[in-house]
Amino acid sequence: MKILDLRAAPQYAEQIIDWLWRAFDADNSRDFMASVVNSSLQEAEFPVTFVAIDHEGRAAGTVGFWRCDLISRQDLFPWLAALYVDESARGSGLSAALQQHVIACAQQRGYRHLWLWSTFSGYYERAGWMPAGEALEYPDKKVRLYRREI
Repeated sequence: MKILDLRAAPQYAEQIIDWLWRAFDADNSRDFMASVVNSSLQEAEFPVTFVAIDHEGRAAGTVGFWRCDLISRQDLFPWLAALYVDESARGSGLSAALQQHVIACAQQRGYRHLWLWSTFSGYYERAGWMPAGEALEYPDKKVRLYRREI
């Protein structure tokens, strides 16, 4: 398994857009997720999309390194976002590898911590993230905040 910046493997962009739209935003337009993923193909600091590619050349998962992932908490920066592992690769440790990849990227850029939010508890605590309270995802969904020192 290798993890690449999507800019080095743009042929996986449509697969990632579909995954993220179906997993996180299927009630809304696919265009929003397409906008986020396509903007990560530009030569800008943020957002960054990473893709995990299996030994047969198939996309197996993705994760984002974003400036902001929670509009109600724009004071927090940067974010690990849009973590998704294809069903065929679940249970293989890929989620942890994708998280570590973003942590290493953030560390290389000089950041001392990362944020993420989730609607469930337990998983991220086991992965080393510290609960940091609650917040609202637009417009009124309560979510859990997590912080990771790096």
